[in-house]
Amino acid sequence: MIRVGVNGYGVIGRRVAYAISKQNDMELVGIAKPDPDYKAKLAIKRGFDIYASCDADRVASFDSKGVKIRGMLSDLIEKVDIMVDCTPEGVGAKNQKIYDKAGIKAIWQGGEEHSISNFSFNAYVNYSSAINAKYSRIVSCNTTGLIRTLNALNNAFGVKSVNAFLVRRAADPVEIKKGPINAIEIEKDMPSHHGDDVKTVLSNMDIHTVAAKASTTLMHLHDINVELKKNITKDEVIDAFRKYRRIMLVSAEDGITSTAHVMDIARELGRGHGDMYEIAVWKEMFVNDRRLQYFQAIHQESDVVPENIDAIRAMCNIETDAEKSINKTDISLGIGVSL
Repeated sequence: MIRVGVNGYGVIGRRVAYAISKQNDMELVGIAKPDPDYKAKLAIKRGFDIYASCDADRVASFDSKGVKIRGMLSDLIEKVDIMVDCTPEGVGAKNQKIYDKAGIKAIWQGGEEHSISNFSFNAYVNYSSAINAKYSRIVSCNTTGLIRTLNALNNAFGVKSVNAFLVRRAADPVEIKKGPINAIEIEKDMPSHHGDDVKTVLSNMDIHTVAAKASTTLMHLHDINVELKKNITKDEVIDAFRKYRRIMLVSAEDGITSTAHVMDIARELGRGHGDMYEIAVWKEMFVNDRRLQYFQAIHQESDVVPENIDAIRAMCNIETDAEKSINKTDISLGIGVSL
């Protein structure tokens, strides 16, 4: 059993902790939080041990709020083989020295720069390169979505070039102070950073991305234009996507015409947190010889969760076969529903 800690218990951290608890080859030793909020109390109800990641003079606030802790972050670090860092952007980079001094492995999320580990991970693409790695970074939700579908296309037909327009959610559901509200805000950097982030995993991909923020909290929506290396048919593209359980094909013919409908499917599936781990791809796509245009939807709160689980297995060398790890993760989380 690999002993795992989760530092940070926000949008991603609580989902990763839940996923770890569903595995039979790893143990969630505990989670680290800087404050005793409602999420800490709910974590205790899930049976998770809490460790304080704050200064010593703030520890008393946990007791005053009725949150029993097992120790400090330093105590948790001493008990684990690997730490999954889900702290806010920039905080994880500061934690690297702590993990390095303790001699433990660590995983960071896509909010950190690629340089934090010099290795960015996607289970379908570079699982073998993560075996026994000390550090790795799970690419962002948008990047994970782009990599999953572009990798499928590249494996089947070869990808010559990609241009993608990303309509990004403005905030996660709990982030009530973020915007925009009643506006669509353009990303001033063109191309956006997402294409370069894809290249940290698919290094030879010719991809350019632009983005805008919309006043929604549900999902991201991508409009992807691809030039392939061979002529294709729509059926061939759909068959290529069907080979990957972490891609879910949906159709407007079934009444699925929006991200709201995709999230309604997730809730109906009854998963933890009502999550959609798969990338939803609409069957309504444009195909013309080597040109392909399609829409996909990304649940920003959860699509990176299975990648974290597979990265733990690879880095701790408890499974060297990518497909076996992916299968195990998918079964444990109910991934691979076909509509």
